[in-house]
Amino acid sequence: MSKDYQEFIIQVRKKTNIDLALYKEAQMKRRLTSLYEKKGYSSFQEYFQAMNRSSEVLHEFLDRMTINVSEFYRNKQRWDVLENKILPRLLSENKRLKIWSAASSTGEEPYTLAMILSKYLPLSSISIFATDIDENAIQKAKNGIYPDRSLNEVPEEMKRKFFIQNGTYYQISEEIKKTVTFKRHNLLAEPFDSNYDLIVCRNVLIYFTEDAKDLLYHKFNKALREGGTLFVGSTEQIFNPPSYNFMIEDTFFYKKV
Repeated sequence: MSKDYQEFIIQVRKKTNIDLALYKEAQMKRRLTSLYEKKGYSSFQEYFQAMNRSSEVLHEFLDRMTINVSEFYRNKQRWDVLENKILPRLLSENKRLKIWSAASSTGEEPYTLAMILSKYLPLSSISIFATDIDENAIQKAKNGIYPDRSLNEVPEEMKRKFFIQNGTYYQISEEIKKTVTFKRHNLLAEPFDSNYDLIVCRNVLIYFTEDAKDLLYHKFNKALREGGTLFVGSTEQIFNPPSYNFMIEDTFFYKKV
């Protein structure tokens, strides 16, 4: 690891409480180098000084770091499994589910959860906790305005029921918004609440080192009630679920045992 990047990791940790050492080095370095070169900086040190001077540069760094690429019903077959297999079991065990959408980015994931749950429950009894490390992403989620490409996988009935079209953008309905509470949270550094029925954390674990993933799987397991389920992204299979006290409930769904 270059001295320049090593220093940068220490400085960023002090400033933001984000530990870049827990992210895959080659990927993160490549992403951040292309960002600072585009801005005209020639080293991580120069880039960090710019972050100190400008909150805009800092926010852009956080945006780039947290990979806000999301869409509703991403990998729809998995959401169908959640709707038709996982949720019926969880609801048979507990009528008021405690749900956490971790690393929820700009809100598409928790809002998808709310739409799917609305088939089983009145919206007034749906409550989803959603967290992300990036304040900008959280603000976008709270605004609930999305480009039409984010809605490619949304079933027509849901689109009609829960979105208002405005040109090439869609506004999500207030009643869906009310089901989700957003909060800033650093997965790698902060404690988790407990007794969740369902935790959804998709398409973020791939950016972490094996050690960081190992830590998170243990923390997620501890945060679930017995019989609760962890739902991960389609490139994020857990290779040895029993070592974290999980069993496979379906592909990319892990039940706490």
